[in-house]
Amino acid sequence: MINNDWERFGEDIRRTIQDAVDSRDFSRLNQTVSDTIGQAMDNVSRGLKNGGWYRERPIGGNWGGPQAYTPPYEPRQGAKTESPQEKKKILYLRGNSTRIGGIFLAATGYVFGAGALILLIAVLIAASAAGWGTAFGLGAAAMAIVTLIFAFMAGTGTSMVRSVGRFRKYVKIMGNQEYCEVKELARQTGRPVKAVLKDLKKMIKKGWFRQGHLDEQGTCLMSSDAAFQQYTSLMEQMRQQKAEKEAAEEKARQEYSKLSPEVQEIIRSGDEYVKKIREANDAIPGEEISNKIARMEMLVDKIFDRVEQNPETVDDIHRLMDYYLPMTIKLLDAYEELDAQPVQGENIISSKKEIEKTLDTLNVAFEKLLDDLFQDTAWDVSSDISVLNMMLAQEGLTEDGLKNKK
Repeated sequence: MINNDWERFGEDIRRTIQDAVDSRDFSRLNQTVSDTIGQAMDNVSRGLKNGGWYRERPIGGNWGGPQAYTPPYEPRQGAKTESPQEKKKILYLRGNSTRIGGIFLAATGYVFGAGALILLIAVLIAASAAGWGTAFGLGAAAMAIVTLIFAFMAGTGTSMVRSVGRFRKYVKIMGNQEYCEVKELARQTGRPVKAVLKDLKKMIKKGWFRQGHLDEQGTCLMSSDAAFQQYTSLMEQMRQQKAEKEAAEEKARQEYSKLSPEVQEIIRSGDEYVKKIREANDAIPGEEISNKIARMEMLVDKIFDRVEQNPETVDDIHRLMDYYLPMTIKLLDAYEELDAQPVQGENIISSKKEIEKTLDTLNVAFEKLLDDLFQDTAWDVSSDISVLNMMLAQEGLTEDGLKNKK
């Protein structure tokens, strides 16, 4: 059992920290904690040397290789790069023909439409004066239809000219970028986001954006196939990561459900302590103290991760749960209270420094405890290496073995 000596000194640690918090006298806190933990560590080291804390386990294990690293893509040296003008020709239509067609339709519609409207009015006046007959009725209907046709031409032409104008504004806003948020285009043009999105869909469909794409949510415009490929690749990567995360969480839930109720409760309590340490770090300003607390959070989190991976070690952290972590939270609360005082007098400053030193001491203790929890693994690895070296030597595949063969 790793923590026999931790059990012995736990009560002294708890009493020392509790007295300091209650009396607000932290002057001897760090020295007392350091001495007590130092004695425990010495006994732990002697116990390890005597081999009393190693559990016997079969030789062997699974070895995992490092994760593959893929370097970021870099353009090929000497590759031809287009100028901004050339790139725009590739990515966007100029819209001149559409604009010219729109102007022609609008001009024709307005000019001839006005003439048709005047004739329609004249027919209606004549019909009213002469009495409505079949001829006047047919003539009025024909002129009304012609007027509507020209009005439609005028409206269509005007819409085309305006669409080209908005398209050019979008292109100008994009500049040399190959992607832009739809809401940014809406902000700079002063149009509703829905109207801009509707515009972009039509313009992409018409081919004005030669390589235009919208993302799945319709929130971002990509003007090139390369940008869209990067987007799709990123989305696929995110989907894969999400699937892997969900699979890992499901596996963790299954493994967690296999743990005994005692271990589950300890892990749950450990998560609560980690959360409290993180909240204390958020509440206490200062880079130096923040780094100390962040390291403490990381160490405590890893300790409970180890317990979850190897439930046999749960007996080794009872003292951590019963004394060290509760007292750690009390110290952090005391530091937060001291640090919040508007006037930082000599006593407050010295007390804060003493607590900071104690946090360093506790971090060393937590590091040692975490290292102790991995001693069995280290022993197994050492045994595997020894057996492997012996087998290689027997086969004459080591330097000494080759010399013996010769």
